[in-house]
Amino acid sequence: MGVTATNGRSCIIASSREAKRQGIVTGTRSYDAIRICPEIKLVAADFWKYWEISKKFISICNDFSPLVEVFSLDEVFMDASYSAHLYGGVEELITQLKKRIHLELGEYLTVSIGVSHNKLLAKLGSGLKKPNGVVYIKPHNLEGVYRVVKLQDICGIGPRIEARLHLLGIRTLTQLRAAPLKSLVSEFGNVEGHFLHDVGQGQDSRPVLSYTEVPVVKSVGRQHCLIRNEHDQRIILQNVYELYEEIALKLRRLNKKSRSVGIWLAGDFSAQGNITQANFVSTGPELYHMGMSILKQKYGGLPVGYVRRIGVWAGYLEDTTNLSLPLFLKDQRQEKVIRIVDEINDRFGDHTIRNGFLLNATKLTTAPNGYMSDKVERMKLARVSL
Repeated sequence: MGVTATNGRSCIIASSREAKRQGIVTGTRSYDAIRICPEIKLVAADFWKYWEISKKFISICNDFSPLVEVFSLDEVFMDASYSAHLYGGVEELITQLKKRIHLELGEYLTVSIGVSHNKLLAKLGSGLKKPNGVVYIKPHNLEGVYRVVKLQDICGIGPRIEARLHLLGIRTLTQLRAAPLKSLVSEFGNVEGHFLHDVGQGQDSRPVLSYTEVPVVKSVGRQHCLIRNEHDQRIILQNVYELYEEIALKLRRLNKKSRSVGIWLAGDFSAQGNITQANFVSTGPELYHMGMSILKQKYGGLPVGYVRRIGVWAGYLEDTTNLSLPLFLKDQRQEKVIRIVDEINDRFGDHTIRNGFLLNATKLTTAPNGYMSDKVERMKLARVSL
């Protein structure tokens, strides 16, 4: 089995153990997966269902420690420094945690755990003994672990960083441990250089931040992969418009307004840019107008060609309580209409009521993603727990 994006046009975002044994891993393109394994069953992702299970999983973890940080849809960091003794130690805590997950979430659901003195090494350990394994990484066995794992096993080291490390003659984590900080900073810059040096030394000073703390929201964005390479400019603009409507809805749910907007289009051309204005806005038409002004100023309008992916975002956010109220009756009426539309969409589902420009356009799917970057869902999760 392989799980793909809802519209089916994507790579494999998760694969069963049987599929993995045939070489189908996360990131495999759908048509490559079918070529490798013609009998594979491709299933569209259901992120709302996953999120409901994830919230139960997070709640179970929170029963074992007050410090649980959500890293992704199916990963958390837990600081058990102050609670492990209540369960008879770390090993017994893990035993009870696994039992709770087995009983409350399903007998087929497994959990792999990395135990260490910091987040970097705990994350590394969690991926070394799947499925359902437990790996301890301590100062005395760090050297041994680094001798057998690969550079890309470290969260934060991808193919491009690895290739640049190879140019420095660094091909293993043991070699990275021996690399001088000066040479890493010279090649990668101050921030990335210090990160790689810390990786080599197995150091990570980041604390575990509880998901119950309300996150600071600096921007809201959304990306969408079209079901086909789209040449029809009206359909492209309809998708852009609905994506702006979606982030506008998120802004209003967060009680925010924005004065900076960005757009990114990718296909047989690449177009991107952002714009900042004096006024704060929070409606789809306003954000869309700003996005279109970017394309008009930089490219004379929507470039000719097909589009495969679209990204939009809004930044420079401010709480609406800090902004002045509209002076004119027309503005007040418009805000009342928007509130009513939001109430209807909250009750019957996002995009139930849409602008006339979207007539006959396919509705986009609004759902959490695997990296849990949806600010609204993060806020809800934090507030439920406060």
